[in-house]
Amino acid sequence: MSSSLYRLGRAMAAAGWKIVALWTALLIAVAAFAFGLKGSFSTEFEIPGTEGQAGIDNLATRFPEMGGTSGQVVFRTTDGTTVDELQGPIEETMTAIGEVEGVEVAPSPFDELSPGTRNQDDTALIAQFQMDGQIGEFPASAPSEVLEIVESANTAQLEAHLGGQVLSSAEIPFSIGEVLGIVAALIILAIIFRSFLPAIIPIVTAVVGVGISMLALVALSAGVDIPSVTTALGAMLGLAVGIDYALFILHRHRGNLERGDDVSESIGTSLATSGSAVIFAGIAVIIALVGLFVTRIPFVTIMGIAAAATVALSVLVAVTMLPAIMGILGERLRPRKVRRLRADNGGTLPQEDPSTGTRRKPFGTTWVRLVTKVPALTILLVVIGVGALAVPLKDLELALPDQGTEQPGTPARETYDLIAEEFGPGYNGPLLVTADIINTTDPLGVVEALETEIASHPDVREIQIATPNRGADLAVIAVVPEGGPTEQSTKDLVQDLREAGPSWEEEFSISEVTVTGATAVGIDVTDMLSKALLPFAIFVVGLSLILLMVVFRSVWVPIKASLGYLLSVGAAFGVTAMVFEYGWFNGPLFVSVNGPVVAFMPIFVMGVLFGLAMDYEVFLVSRMREEFVRTGDAKGAIERGFTGSAPVVTAAALIMVVVFTGFITSGWFMLQPIAVGLAVGVLVDAFVVRMTLVPAVLALLGPRAWSLPGWLDRLLPTVDVEGEGLEHVLEHRDWTEHNGRASLRLDGAVVPTPDGGEPLGPLSGSIAPGTLLVVRSTDDAARAALLSLIGGRIKPTEGVVALHDRLLPQDTGVIQARTHWIPSGADVSSRLEDVTGRDLARRIVVIEQIEDLAHAATVSGDRTVAQLDALLERGVTVVVGSRSEQALDAERHLRASLQDPTRLTALALHRSPAPEGALV
Repeated sequence: MSSSLYRLGRAMAAAGWKIVALWTALLIAVAAFAFGLKGSFSTEFEIPGTEGQAGIDNLATRFPEMGGTSGQVVFRTTDGTTVDELQGPIEETMTAIGEVEGVEVAPSPFDELSPGTRNQDDTALIAQFQMDGQIGEFPASAPSEVLEIVESANTAQLEAHLGGQVLSSAEIPFSIGEVLGIVAALIILAIIFRSFLPAIIPIVTAVVGVGISMLALVALSAGVDIPSVTTALGAMLGLAVGIDYALFILHRHRGNLERGDDVSESIGTSLATSGSAVIFAGIAVIIALVGLFVTRIPFVTIMGIAAAATVALSVLVAVTMLPAIMGILGERLRPRKVRRLRADNGGTLPQEDPSTGTRRKPFGTTWVRLVTKVPALTILLVVIGVGALAVPLKDLELALPDQGTEQPGTPARETYDLIAEEFGPGYNGPLLVTADIINTTDPLGVVEALETEIASHPDVREIQIATPNRGADLAVIAVVPEGGPTEQSTKDLVQDLREAGPSWEEEFSISEVTVTGATAVGIDVTDMLSKALLPFAIFVVGLSLILLMVVFRSVWVPIKASLGYLLSVGAAFGVTAMVFEYGWFNGPLFVSVNGPVVAFMPIFVMGVLFGLAMDYEVFLVSRMREEFVRTGDAKGAIERGFTGSAPVVTAAALIMVVVFTGFITSGWFMLQPIAVGLAVGVLVDAFVVRMTLVPAVLALLGPRAWSLPGWLDRLLPTVDVEGEGLEHVLEHRDWTEHNGRASLRLDGAVVPTPDGGEPLGPLSGSIAPGTLLVVRSTDDAARAALLSLIGGRIKPTEGVVALHDRLLPQDTGVIQARTHWIPSGADVSSRLEDVTGRDLARRIVVIEQIEDLAHAATVSGDRTVAQLDALLERGVTVVVGSRSEQALDAERHLRASLQDPTRLTALALHRSPAPEGALV
């Protein structure tokens, strides 16, 4: 991957303005689609397959008067008179509401068939109305028209307040906090880069990525139900990772420029090294977010996919648009001091004089030495400290938001609080019990009996309505619980009613008794999300173990990283409970509601934090591993690797924290717990787990930290995250500049053989494009091994194997795509006709048996030889296997038939512990 990213970086830098123009055009095009399609987001949380959702769907078809979005108008007298004395203005208000387009029914609360709910002294009254369908199905202007009517009903004697689901809004709250978060990120970037120009680049690229993804969601919402919270979550995550990913690459680029590297070369190298880690980190986040499908809840899966797409777009912008911008700015991104030095020294940097002054200790040296001095003590303190933060998570309760979580002062919140004050909390979350009564001969009697059974439950405050539908085949009982929508007593009531359903069905000869309504659906969603936490945690931790084992070729590093991740998650949940359950820090964080947090907060925070934790782990520990591999000094590797990565990881974590904190101040309860969890999780994970616990654990383990059993090492694929393979790419490029182009270059290559015997090699040598190479060997396994190596079918265990500008094993896929393999017994002449295209000078043809080539030449006359000459002339390299160490008649005939016999060369091949393989 590193070699491909190196080429990509140089290509993007060379294209420059074209790439920026393409991204700009894409942004404009997506914006046009978004505004043209006029999509809208959903405020409903549907969960197919649950009893609550089945009941809602049943009501929508069989009792539409109760299946649509509900609304409430609370009337209260201001002078102590009863509501009966103000019946006229109240009925006028309800009549006006009923005339609004989109309102299905708005009965008078004084109607005997559907009386409104009164408080004990008759000074307050709840009037119900029903919309025609769910939000998005009735005119968008209807709620504001109803609100205007209700507000106009206020007089000196009467207050009128609008509430209920009708006030649910799909609009995303926006506050100055988000802007301040971006400004704070800009300040951090300016500090680390010591310049404003490079600081603004990550902001620009992040905004472009988030802008495209958010506008795409708006366009998609015209045909797909997308929860309104999805955009806010995507924007928050996209800004954070977009800025951080650009920071990692740009910081490496600035470091290269500071050392005097060429601009284009530096961009390629930065993308090959830091870009590889960015792609790995992005993939980790994407997999975790897509893994939300384990919840089996559609809206959660959609949120996860949308967030994953935002992260993928952020990665794509970082590896394409960012290098293009770096190429456009060129020398202006080189530190000013370095530019002056280069100008004063003829365009090169002078060598540093070690005798001039004392060099400052790298950033983080003191800290890493402190935490690794007594590693066991550091580990103990971290576990105790973070464990203490995690203790409150035992009190973290989950629920779906309702009108009680709206901001104080809003109509929805005022009405919610008024209902709880005047009537009781249960009136804010009534339940609906439905039953199919088509088989009964006494529908009214059955409804009355059901009402009596339900009303006898101690947690039931009142039965508001008990009636069959117009067809008398469905009974509906509206139940008011004693407790509020999120109280445990209400959850117990739902459970008890559902458990009683089968006995009622048998006793009253009815069927399909369901407990539904917004409150019941919310309880179902919360239960499903709670049950999905453990499987998702196993999925995420298992994934981290595998990914990190592949990257670091170690057993202990993944185990340590996964346990550290669980500590970070525990701290995130614990602090969230402190804020939203205990009420701590509510003022500074603009939190206005205490109680259960949004039900999908834990699983979403776990998914996002997993990716970010792996991000910091890779950037810190990969440098340590690189130093250990180079020096073998386990303790010194920790210090050098830490100080090499600590500045950029510190900046990246701080940026994440300030961006997430900016979204906390929005005051939107659905988003606030997630933002708090992510901000705390990143803070703890980066500074306590990765930069404190990780060095201590590695110091305690010593060299054992980097060990991996041989069988497992052979089983796991090799992933080049920090661009280790780039060194070979650059070396091959330098070799090419000095020796000319080669279609095949071997330098100390050792190749495993298919018979499992002694490996082949080491082999060294090269051939030019347009060469016909005959591989002579009586050792079938050795010959097959070399041919397979040239075709990209096996990988060398040692040395350099380059085919044109590509190397094994980094570019295996490209090499295989460029190779035409002609197996033994195939029609060589017809297969050579398939070798076409514009880029023939980079193609390789492998013919397993020279006898097949000779046979084709004999049968077709001069046509096969002419084909061969034409291909060789255009730069195609042809490699042919021969089962003899001497030139066979077929080989001699082939040499004599070629227009240029000097193109044919041979390799005498056999296995030996001594380096006897050579091109001759």
